[in-house]
Amino acid sequence: MSSLVGPDEDTPDGKLAVPADVQEAIRTLIRWSGDDPAREGLVDTPKRVARAWKEYCLGYGEDPAVHLSRVFEEVGGYNDIVLLKDIPFQSHCEHHMAPIIGKAAIAYLPNDKVVGISKLARVLHGFARRLQIQERLTAEVAQCIWDHLRPQGVAVVIDAAHACMTARGVRTPGVSMVTSRMMGTFLEDERSRKEVLSLMGY
Repeated sequence: MSSLVGPDEDTPDGKLAVPADVQEAIRTLIRWSGDDPAREGLVDTPKRVARAWKEYCLGYGEDPAVHLSRVFEEVGGYNDIVLLKDIPFQSHCEHHMAPIIGKAAIAYLPNDKVVGISKLARVLHGFARRLQIQERLTAEVAQCIWDHLRPQGVAVVIDAAHACMTARGVRTPGVSMVTSRMMGTFLEDERSRKEVLSLMGY
């Protein structure tokens, strides 16, 4: 990891210090793109871009499974599907570092314990805030819940638009990609799978 920090990177305002070589890399990209990194509107862009990317990639600094460590066993006999849907998220594709913006539905069929529903969203964001492909993101969220809650079943469906397709390349806006991962009873039992997909709106 770079440790080159120039004197202009002192941050008495509490902002993240940006290594000089990271700033120069962004200036190089600006020049290569056809603009002048020294012009007024771009002078501070390298710092802003670097800090933005640190924020986009906060997931590298956390273990999403931590959010599943506190569970509740007093559920009043509840043993049906727990579903959190329409969870908005943003990630970046590892091939072009372009935004992936979408929503997810996460469901599980508990055995004898449940987790606070906000924790499901936190697991999603923990994995999404990394360079990703949607297929792996879907699998990682499902596997994390499966491993740490030990439920009877897990279902994850992600529906997202990819700027690497909508804003470049084939340039086809208005399309989205849907991926799913079923585990346990949602994989093995067709009736349970249909039920959870129906609840998700699919």
